[in-house]
Amino acid sequence: MTGDAEKGSTRPAATEVGAVGRRTAAREAAAAREAAVAQKTAAAQKAGAARAAVAPSSAGGRSVGAVVDAGSAVSDAALLVTAFRQALQDVDPAKVVPRYLPEPPLGRTVVVGAGKAAAAMARAVEARWPGELSGLVVTQYGHAVPCRRIEVREAAHPVPDVVGTAAAAGMLALVSDLGAEDLVIGLFSGGGSALLPLPAGWVTLEDKQSLTSQLLRAGATIGEINAVRKHLSAIKGGRLACACAPARVIGLLISDVAGDDPSVIASGPLVADPTTLADARRVIETYGVEASAAVLRHLSSPENETPKTGDPCFKRVSIHIIASAHMLLESAARFFEGRGIKAVILSDSVEGESADVALVHAAIARQVAYHGQPCSAPCVLLSGGETTVTVRGAGRGGPNGEFLLALALALRGDVEYTALACDTDGADGLVEIAGAVADATSLQRAAAAGLDPRRLLRENDSYSFFSVLGDTIVTGPTFNNVNDFRAILVRGSGRAEGGPLPDA
Repeated sequence: MTGDAEKGSTRPAATEVGAVGRRTAAREAAAAREAAVAQKTAAAQKAGAARAAVAPSSAGGRSVGAVVDAGSAVSDAALLVTAFRQALQDVDPAKVVPRYLPEPPLGRTVVVGAGKAAAAMARAVEARWPGELSGLVVTQYGHAVPCRRIEVREAAHPVPDVVGTAAAAGMLALVSDLGAEDLVIGLFSGGGSALLPLPAGWVTLEDKQSLTSQLLRAGATIGEINAVRKHLSAIKGGRLACACAPARVIGLLISDVAGDDPSVIASGPLVADPTTLADARRVIETYGVEASAAVLRHLSSPENETPKTGDPCFKRVSIHIIASAHMLLESAARFFEGRGIKAVILSDSVEGESADVALVHAAIARQVAYHGQPCSAPCVLLSGGETTVTVRGAGRGGPNGEFLLALALALRGDVEYTALACDTDGADGLVEIAGAVADATSLQRAAAAGLDPRRLLRENDSYSFFSVLGDTIVTGPTFNNVNDFRAILVRGSGRAEGGPLPDA
């Protein structure tokens, strides 16, 4: 997830796009697979019932809810889920937004914003703001929360729609007549770039939709996608800040990008843009995507360059990163160390293919189990960032599920471990779960259920694997987004009890 669309998105390989016959065959294969999965689910969940670490949700997975202590494996799964829940609470907009609110100005206060956390951030402002207040924010469908003084709209993500376009235009209208005694509070988080699709010049929304879809499928990074978006937008890449001048602007950002670069978060509406028109053209050329004549003409005109550092419009703009993956991981580390378990934060900005990242994490887990490095067991390895999946199969699942399935195959029970991987926005890629848990018994239980984990990994079908085992994590929308959360609790070495592992 997924900067924005991006955000942990699963991405089809470019060579597989557009083949109608293959899509039809894939749907038929998926239907047959779902029928087979349904037959296996009851037996597998019965076998795993004694392991249930948290109350089952209505969606059939584990909800982030009540913890049941019933043995070491159960306790470890419960511990990881509880750590995830606590860490999310510590970066909740209701907790972090009030710390950065300024004193009310002499003039008006206008709130604008976009992202998966934008509505929750707006509600936090309303709850603490003593004076006059108005504004407009846009969030993803299903992520709105009630606000009284700030209008909340919902729009599409990751491919933009006309609702987002209207919202972006509405924000520019709100700030167009402000004076030096007025204040703008900008609330931006992951997802904001797709939710603010205001095409510039002769560029159309259809142009931007097409480019976004093509770049996602081709495997472009969020930084590359946003370089194109900013140069085709009338609001991103610092242009919103220029529209707000001469008013004072306070930007409160929840980061979902590696490195917490404010110019990347929601494509930097309030921040000077370090990328150029040449960068945007280079992205289109590199990935061989089709761009309309209007897009190519716009990107070739020097007058369409985004505002840069030193532009007077940024003189009264201040930016604050109020929540990030690093803050989330630090919270989780405190949780574990308060319970006598050493925590090691590997990185808050891990990127790459989920299965490849899993191999690296598995190697570090083995180092802990067999050599006591970088810490001796019990030890929890924590990481954040945004992994991706290039989709080559017809299965369902997101980056976190793919990570866990690849991790289970890499460790094969040689390490006594329990692992959790979840997306902090509550949706792992395009499926309705936040993520899942895995442990040293996962492959054994999968074999008992007749599952072929290697085949499922090849088909990008981690959802079927974990849903059959009853090991999915269901949170619903969290109204936040600080990217992925991974935790591997290593207890030691040695194969899990219960006989030899299947030849996975």
